[in-house]
Order: sequence, then C-alpha cells, then structure tokens
Amino acid sequence: MQASVRFQTIDADQAGQRIDNYLLSQLKGVPKSMIYRIIRKGEVRVNKGRIKAEYKLQANDIVRIPPVKIAEKEQAPLSNKLHQVAQLEQQILFEDDVLLVLNKPSGMAVHGGSGLSFGVIEALRSLRPEARFLELVHRLDRDTSGILLVAKKRSALRHLHQQLRDKTIQKEYLALVRGQWQSHCKVINAPLNKNELASGERIVRVSEQGKPSETRFSVEERYGEQATLIKAMPITGRTHQIRVHSQYAGHPIALDSKYGDQDFDQKMQALGLNRLFLHAYAIRFEHPKSGETLRLSAELDNSMKGILRQLREQKQA
Repeated sequence: MQASVRFQTIDADQAGQRIDNYLLSQLKGVPKSMIYRIIRKGEVRVNKGRIKAEYKLQANDIVRIPPVKIAEKEQAPLSNKLHQVAQLEQQILFEDDVLLVLNKPSGMAVHGGSGLSFGVIEALRSLRPEARFLELVHRLDRDTSGILLVAKKRSALRHLHQQLRDKTIQKEYLALVRGQWQSHCKVINAPLNKNELASGERIVRVSEQGKPSETRFSVEERYGEQATLIKAMPITGRTHQIRVHSQYAGHPIALDSKYGDQDFDQKMQALGLNRLFLHAYAIRFEHPKSGETLRLSAELDNSMKGILRQLREQKQA
C-alpha cells in the first residue's frame, strides 16, 4: 500500500509525546524497526529539520510523514478475526468521549507484536474508525482476562498515567491458586527481573537485581487442601507480577504455562479449566475529565464460575 508524503500539525492534545510513539499511532501496522529506520534516515522531519526518536513534540510542530509501504500480508489477519472484533463490542463496560473500558477476553493479546499482528487495540480501532486516538492505558497478559482501560484522548492518557505513577489506581484480580494460601501472607515484596530467553520468550524471576515489586493478597474462598481463590492487588505494575509473586509464595496460579505446577494444572483441566485462572475483576480510579471516582467491575465468566462450583462441591462431598 503506497501513500504520499503527509504533513501533520500537532495540536495541544498531541503535544508532549515522543515522535516515535506518535508515528506508531499514525502509521498503523508499521513495525517499530521501520519507524526507527525512517527517523534515522531523516525521512521524518519536524519543522523541516531532522530529529531523534526521543524528540518530544510541541504544539504547532509540523511533522513530515513519508510514504511507507506495508506488505499486504501484514494487513490481512484483521479480516480473519472479524468475529472476535464483533464480540469485543459486547465486552465494553463503560465508554464516554475520553475513555473506553473493556472486559478483555482471555487468549487475546492487547496489541499486535511478539509474532502477532492483531490485538485488542487493533480490533478497537477497526470498531471505531472515526476515533482519532485510541491508546492502551496499561496492559494485561494475553491469557489474563478482565478490565482494560483505553484512552480516547491524549490528555486522558496523560492523566491516567500520572495516576498509575502515583499508585492511586486500585486494581483487583481474582486468581485460583494451588493449595491452601496462608491467611497471614498478606503482602509480597519481592523484586522482579525480566529476562528474555534465546527463543524470544519473556520470563520473569524474583531477583535482588530486579525492580521493586509489591502485591497485596487476601483469601476469597478455600477449597480444602486442593486450591484457594485469592484476591490480588498489585501496587506496582511489573510484567507477570501476580503470577510470579503467587509462585514465589508457593501457590502458582492454575494453568499458568510459564510459572505453574503440572500436577495441579492436570487436576484443574480434569474439571474443564482450559485457560489461565487470572481475571482483572475490579478497578478504581479518578475519571480524567470529571474528576469523579469510578469503580468498575467485570464478573468471572460462566466457565470460571463453573470450575469454582465444582471445587465447592468436591470440598463438601
């Protein structure tokens, strides 16, 4: 797909972001490597001058965006996923002019990348073609379901990111873990270090060299010796944080392909569980425009409720 050179004038809402991030939002489907290449080669200009990838845009800057050819195969997968796109419309929990809150299904990546060319954000953009701006406020692992915030204005994104930095956004997750979680284990402070394996797979481990990471836990329901439903509240927002902290406590999450326990997983699969049992079920934050406190929740789906019901029955038998 060949286009012509475009000149875009930056408005106040777009100001403050790095040029590389701006180009990623303007050139949908273009790999990051190509974005950096066209900046490095001087094909992208701001006010007729060359810039670096970390340049922060200012109001009234004029950005020259060169034509970029994207291989057709990179565009194709969206049509194959139209049923998933349609289903997403049913999963919107809240929407206004600055914010969209989604109950993300398990198994769907939040964005294309890591070998995937399709994700939630691409699906939302196809559902809202008129939206000038749609960006993730935070992320959820591909196999984790639940509440995901998407900003519809850059000012809202900045406001919500500040709340994340100030740790005033409160997130609550439900997880089914192996064994009996000890009631006295209420906080885990264990630094996490992200590693990339030769295969490109990301793995996170507790390490003194890692970044400070804190999760608060409480018991929701016990199922004898076999399992516990816990509530987890991450204070920091590290990759795989709840999954690794649960494993570190000796209670890995059911069907966690990276950090789980095979015997426990087989028992849960026998009950019909076919996905990671981790769900972002509630969030509390200040609305970026009105300033009111919003608390939104997303119930466990029927299949997860069914697993808990069977565990309850086993315990009572």
